Amino acid sequence: MGKVSVGLRGWRFEESEIFDDDGEFRPLDEIPEESSERLVRLMKLVEEPCDACYLEYGEEELYRANQATIVYGEPMGELLLCDDHEADFLYWFREDGGSEHKGEETFADRFHEWYAADNRAPEGYGGLEHVDSDPEALPDPPGQQEVQERVEAGFEGRRIDIRSYAPDDSDAPDDSDGTDDDTAEDRLSPDDLDDAAVDLSTEYPSGDR
Repeated sequence: MGKVSVGLRGWRFEESEIFDDDGEFRPLDEIPEESSERLVRLMKLVEEPCDACYLEYGEEELYRANQATIVYGEPMGELLLCDDHEADFLYWFREDGGSEHKGEETFADRFHEWYAADNRAPEGYGGLEHVDSDPEALPDPPGQQEVQERVEAGFEGRRIDIRSYAPDDSDAPDDSDGTDDDTAEDRLSPDDLDDAAVDLSTEYPSGDR
């Protein structure tokens, strides 16, 4: 087995870590912590718009934005892009100082500032050639509710609260009794994650799944 992307290109997982022998997703308590954190976060990101499109069209014309297909960076500080805007990111990262922000929590913010200032990749600037395995052969990742149910059913590591991944506290569901069972120690923060890194190799298996 090699590495595979789930939902979005960019973050890659060891197939043997997240799939069982039958090709189905393993329970979260069988997946290494870093991979399970990324998998949970992906469930929030897979239907989000491209950041560059969002900057172009804003909230009022968000319907014009492309859905993101690529994720760079690390959980809670990630950058989402569509195929059309990947070349802009790569130019910024390779040629215009973007790599200096690798590992920073504000990595995505620095690209947003660059793009909002009308910077773009030169016409014809090459992106990356992606070699995808057959996406139809991969099982669909579990949805947010299913992931939360798996967590509550007996995840033996640190508890993952899906609400802690929401970009805004207003998106979190209200507790009808006004209480919150999760303590500060239970919740993940960006400081719990490894230093951010960007993998520009994005090589995907051409093989056998």
